[in-house]
Amino acid sequence: MASGATTPADAAPAPGTSAPGVPAPAGTTPVALADTALGDPASGVSPQAAANPAPGTPAPSGSAPAAPDASAPGAPAGRPRPLHDPDPYSTPPYGEPGPWAPAPPVQHPTATPTHGTQLPAAHHSGTPPHGTPGPAPAPAPGGPAPAPAHGSTPPHGTPQGVGPQPQPHPQAAPHHQPQPPSPTHHPQSAPPRQSYDPWNAPLQQSGAVPVDKDKQRKRARRVLLVGIAVIALVAGGLGGALGAYLERNAGVSDIELPQAGAQDKARAKDSVAGIASSSLPGVVTLHVSGDEAQGTGTGFVLDGKGHILTNNHVVEPAGTGGEISVTFSGGETAKAEVIGRDAGYDLAVVKVSGVRGLKPLPLGNSENVQVGDPVVAIGAPFDLANTVTSGIISAKERPITAGGEKGDGSDVSYVDALQTDAPINPGNSGGPLVDAQARVIGINSAIRSADDSSAPGGGQAGSIGLGFAIPINQGKRVAEELINNGKAVHPVIGVTLDMEYTGDGARVGDKGKGGGPAVNAGGPGDRAGIKPGDVITAVDGQRIHSGDELIVKIRAHRPKDSLELTVQRAGKDRKVTLVLGASSGN
Repeated sequence: MASGATTPADAAPAPGTSAPGVPAPAGTTPVALADTALGDPASGVSPQAAANPAPGTPAPSGSAPAAPDASAPGAPAGRPRPLHDPDPYSTPPYGEPGPWAPAPPVQHPTATPTHGTQLPAAHHSGTPPHGTPGPAPAPAPGGPAPAPAHGSTPPHGTPQGVGPQPQPHPQAAPHHQPQPPSPTHHPQSAPPRQSYDPWNAPLQQSGAVPVDKDKQRKRARRVLLVGIAVIALVAGGLGGALGAYLERNAGVSDIELPQAGAQDKARAKDSVAGIASSSLPGVVTLHVSGDEAQGTGTGFVLDGKGHILTNNHVVEPAGTGGEISVTFSGGETAKAEVIGRDAGYDLAVVKVSGVRGLKPLPLGNSENVQVGDPVVAIGAPFDLANTVTSGIISAKERPITAGGEKGDGSDVSYVDALQTDAPINPGNSGGPLVDAQARVIGINSAIRSADDSSAPGGGQAGSIGLGFAIPINQGKRVAEELINNGKAVHPVIGVTLDMEYTGDGARVGDKGKGGGPAVNAGGPGDRAGIKPGDVITAVDGQRIHSGDELIVKIRAHRPKDSLELTVQRAGKDRKVTLVLGASSGN
């Protein structure tokens, strides 16, 4: 048959046979297409009738004979059976497209032949291979349009003929290869089928959008960074909460607080710490008990023989049969005995025996003390041993009297004292008042309190910053006399004073004790020319205002010291020179 000739539908050879007079291509295998199982809606034959015609019923004009069932006996080998039954309702895409939408395009995958299957030889004649659409035959004048050839595929969207054909299942005929499309192109022929590549499908068929790999990587990087930030925040929150919990609940181990490291314990010698470190070994605490009273006081070591200086009112409760216990700063204790005491000076000396390693305190000079000098007081206030307080010298030559509980004046002490604001309390009595060089300049003896401890229900008085100490110059002289003689001597002027005089100065009385003369015959006052009724207004140029002040000024000197007195008689002042005498102390 010449190239480009067409074969009418009624002259088309049956599947599996060749046209009359045209031999079949060598090595070809009859192939049944899936669309031969469908009926022709234009001919009025249903798909079921087209697929299974009644016996003896001739096939409709223009249609191909029904494909025999591959599973039926006697069916030609290699012809596949359709994978689905014909659609009785002609629903798209198997039937004619409905009025509501065109049928979607159908992909026609190319089956891969089984290994070893021989492919059909290429056609060089003008006859297209089986199943390849050829040119439409020219219609006869005034006659009907020729029917499509068997196995031909109508153009997409053509309403006549068979609609989109069902796809043959790849497993239905694994050894059959569809025939390639004819290279000849005619305007009336259907477009050739395209091979389907599942990995390179056209975008217009799948609707996919090209993927921008750079954007995808940037998006992945942003997601990763956000994830890392979220994880960091969560981890930080959990760590903080865990740390707070461990801190509040002592954690998993014991708490160890920060602390400064060890430092040198040495201090400057003129600092309070340096003074205390140097003086404390020489300070002792005294516990005194007697038949009627007991008390606590302080003392300090005078020499290596065990002599200790303290106040008379500290050891006075022991009397003649009491007991005195001395406790050193290191904790050692020893028994002590009274060597001598004097109520007028309020000083006493006790001695301990059998004690080694005593550290006497150095003695200073009270004449060198100036107001404002720093001082340190050491004692046992309220039985609190080794207590250290500091202050300054508030005043000098402050005349004070203490004692007088007996009523006859025999226990009154007259002190030309050093005043200090270093806190001094009961129990400090007899302790040392030291200067910046840790030298003793006074003996703490009295305090001035805001309350009256002698009132009913009143307790011991406390410090208000008014403390008084016996100058060490006076204490040294008295201590030496008590150690050497067992008693002290008092300087005297040999006159009797009127202690009830309220004027300014010290007035000499009209009569002495027991009705005798007020001025002792041959005494220091008599030799200086002092007469009864004279008023002494100054001692060595220092003004005095009472008899107590005059006694204090005299007691501040030694016997045989020469004094210049200012005496007022008949409204006139006169100065006299007086050499102090001596009398036995009590």
